[in-house]
Amino acid sequence: MAEINKVDSIEKLDALFDRSYREPVVIFKHSNSCGISSHVLEMASGIDGELNVIVIQENRPLSNEVAIRTGYSHQSPQVFVLVGGKSVYHATHYGIDPKAISEHLLAFV
Repeated sequence: MAEINKVDSIEKLDALFDRSYREPVVIFKHSNSCGISSHVLEMASGIDGELNVIVIQENRPLSNEVAIRTGYSHQSPQVFVLVGGKSVYHATHYGIDPKAISEHLLAFV
């Protein structure tokens, strides 16, 4: 099971992007009012690694910042695997594949 960490400040987001230069980082943008998002988050929480979650209703500015930094417009649910500050894997809704996330994590370790 994934270690789930809530991202609720720009400092935490900055730290994740910085850390992506040393190891792959997963960011999951979650809507707590969307059944699809809840289901996909549950599926993604099965990865062997850390899942950093931004709840968009609580932290829309952080969600917007991820869109700016990655170049991908906002959606939810939405997941990124970051390496070197850039997205090497991006998916939304039921296109989010926990197996693909895990493969991207292992590919850069």
